[in-house]
Amino acid sequence: MSTAKDTFQLADFLAPGIVAEDVPGLHALLSARSLIDAFVALFRGGDEEVLVRLAVMREIGARAEAPQWSSRELEARFAWLDPVKLDTVLKRLREHGLLIWDGDTRLYILAPAGRMALAALDQMLRFAADEDAALGFLVSQVAGGGAVGRLSADNLRHLLARLAELKAEFSSAVASGSEFRLKAAQGKLGSVWQWMEKGTQVLGALSEEGFDDDTWRLAQEIGARQSEIMRMSSIFQRELAAITRQRVHLSQGGITTSEVAAWLRTLSVDNLAALAAQDLALISQPVFVLPDVMLDIAEAELVDRHRTDRRQSTLPEPAAAEPMADAALEPPPEFADLLTTLGHLDATLPVADAVVGGSFRAASYRLSLLTFLGDVNVDADMAPLAGLPLTLEWDAAVPLEPVGREEVAAMTPGRLRPLPTAA
Repeated sequence: MSTAKDTFQLADFLAPGIVAEDVPGLHALLSARSLIDAFVALFRGGDEEVLVRLAVMREIGARAEAPQWSSRELEARFAWLDPVKLDTVLKRLREHGLLIWDGDTRLYILAPAGRMALAALDQMLRFAADEDAALGFLVSQVAGGGAVGRLSADNLRHLLARLAELKAEFSSAVASGSEFRLKAAQGKLGSVWQWMEKGTQVLGALSEEGFDDDTWRLAQEIGARQSEIMRMSSIFQRELAAITRQRVHLSQGGITTSEVAAWLRTLSVDNLAALAAQDLALISQPVFVLPDVMLDIAEAELVDRHRTDRRQSTLPEPAAAEPMADAALEPPPEFADLLTTLGHLDATLPVADAVVGGSFRAASYRLSLLTFLGDVNVDADMAPLAGLPLTLEWDAAVPLEPVGREEVAAMTPGRLRPLPTAA
């Protein structure tokens, strides 16, 4: 068995009669072969080799005021490395054009290809700690490309694809009806919200630069997809409110099934097993017998019902607990604010003045509450709002009306008008 590594030429991967330069996907990569070779040199080898190589490269590239390094300076800076290993790393970087050795000055300097690869890596590492690193990184790529006049349609496609993935993830959480998935999706939406706002600003600044048809279409799709995701905030609030109204209370103390489920999710498998063994120890014990044996057992039970050795299964004694009054459920502050605003309304009020305030999510929630005005089939918590003598009027024929405050750019014009009192 041969231990030599098999090596392949690019032509070995292609179908008969195909030239690599004629394939569009390969042609673009072959045109940038020197840069790709830089990344190959950086990341080829074992994990430990790659980490040490990257650490040395980043340290060399970090000194901007004096980018040249002498051998003595490198040995002093990398005293934590074995000298032989350091020489091996420097030799590999030189051989692959990532590091340049100037024989005249006897100094090292980072090659342009190495600095480009290092800058791309540093840009990715800046977003590594974010919950949704991909979205922040892609927005930064679009912003950077647009700033230097090198906006790529591929960057826009990557951003649109990530937004489509987020939209599908959020829609799946809504379709599941799970309170835990909805809250997790709501938290994730909050973490990516800032990047979508940055994306909107970036695309707005680029709209005046003049896109080609493909780029313009992608930019429009990105804007539409971001609007859909932002509207998910009000959908999450509505679904969670519906779950809250349907929540089952297990005692007068206000404990709900959702709270019990959340507590159970915090327990380990061993704790769950111990809990089940303690509380579910008494279970029914089925006896599988023939019909004639069943008749004999039934006859014995009827003849002698007062046997002292009769097995009985009993429930455990109830645990002592102090009686508690029902805890009052405080409505969300946005609901209370809207009820205060509309409770004493005696003149026509624009819808924007009634709902805008605090944030986009708060405005979306207040706007969704206006649909309950005049509704007679509502829960008790919504009855004060539904019973207000107001009517909601929309002017759908008029385009969006600018708002420009509290994270709301524009909205459809509408009015809240008090109903005439009966004579």
